[in-house]
Amino acid sequence: MSRMRAVQIPHPEGPFELVEREIPEPGAGSVRIRVEACGICHSDSFAKEGLWPGIQYPRVPGHEVAGIIDALGPGVVGWKTGQRVGVGWHGGHCGYCDSCRRGDFVTCQIAPQIPGFTYDGGYADYMVAPAGALALIPEELSAVEAGPLMCAGITTYNALRNSGARPGDVVAVLGVGGLGHLGVQFAAKMGFKTVAIARGQDKEPLARQLGAWHYLDSQAQDAAAELTTLGGARVILATVTSGISGRRSIVGWPSGTSIDSQDTLSFSALTGVRSMNEIFPLERVTEAYERMMSGKARFRAVLTTGQPAA
Repeated sequence: MSRMRAVQIPHPEGPFELVEREIPEPGAGSVRIRVEACGICHSDSFAKEGLWPGIQYPRVPGHEVAGIIDALGPGVVGWKTGQRVGVGWHGGHCGYCDSCRRGDFVTCQIAPQIPGFTYDGGYADYMVAPAGALALIPEELSAVEAGPLMCAGITTYNALRNSGARPGDVVAVLGVGGLGHLGVQFAAKMGFKTVAIARGQDKEPLARQLGAWHYLDSQAQDAAAELTTLGGARVILATVTSGISGRRSIVGWPSGTSIDSQDTLSFSALTGVRSMNEIFPLERVTEAYERMMSGKARFRAVLTTGQPAA
C-alpha cells in the first residue's frame, strides 16, 4: 500500500507529529489532491488547542491548500486529474439547510465542512476534499503564492468587493499584517484611495509599496481624527480587533465559497496581488507554526511538501 507523510495533532494541546499514513482514496463526489503547499493560518490554533467544538483526533490541520488533482472519486464531473486546485476554509456544505438553500454555503447550518477541522487538511502529501470545495489555480500563481489566498486572501478580497465602496472612495485598512498586507493590495488594485493604519512609522514604507495612498501611525496619531480630516472612510477593513463608535454598520465576512476563492485567485493573478510568505518544509511544521503564532512571520507561513509539479 502506498504511503504518505502527514502532520497530525494527536489530541487537544498535543504536539505536531510527522507520521506515515496510507494515501487515502477519494469517495463519491470527492477528489484526491497531491498537496504542493499549505499555508499556516492562525485559525489552525483552534485545532491545535482543542478549541473547535466536536473535532476528532488525531487530526491533520490545514485549510490554505494548493496542489494538483491526483484522483477522482465516483460521480465527480467538471474536474480532471492534473488540474491545479486550491481548497480554503469552505470545504463543503450540506446543501439543504436554509443558508445553503439561499446559496450562502459558507454559513451552512447543518454540516459545514472545514479542512483540518471536520476532515483532514493540507499538512500532508495528499488530502481528500469534496469536488464542490475546489478552486482552479491560474497558471500565473505558484502553489506557495496561491495557498494563503485561499483564506487570508479571500477573506479580505470578498469583504472589500462586497463592501459597497466604489473606485475613488477612501477605504482604510486597519493592520498591515498577515491579512492586512493583502487587504492594502486588494484595496489599491480595486481603485480605492487606500489608507493603511498600523502601529509605528516602520511599516509606512511597506504600506506605500503595497499601494497605500496614505499611512497613519496609530501610536503617534489619532487615527479616527485623521480619517475625518481626509473626509472620512467609506469603509474600514479591520484585520485586527478594534472598537468602533458612532453611527456605523459593522459587517462580518467569513471567507467565501469555492467560486469566491477562484475569483480571488484570478484577480490576484490579473493585478499582481501577492502574499508575502516565509516558506518551510513539512518537517519544520512546529517551527513554522510557532513563528506564525508569535506574530513574527512576514507575513504568512507556508509549508511545502517538495512534491514535483504535474
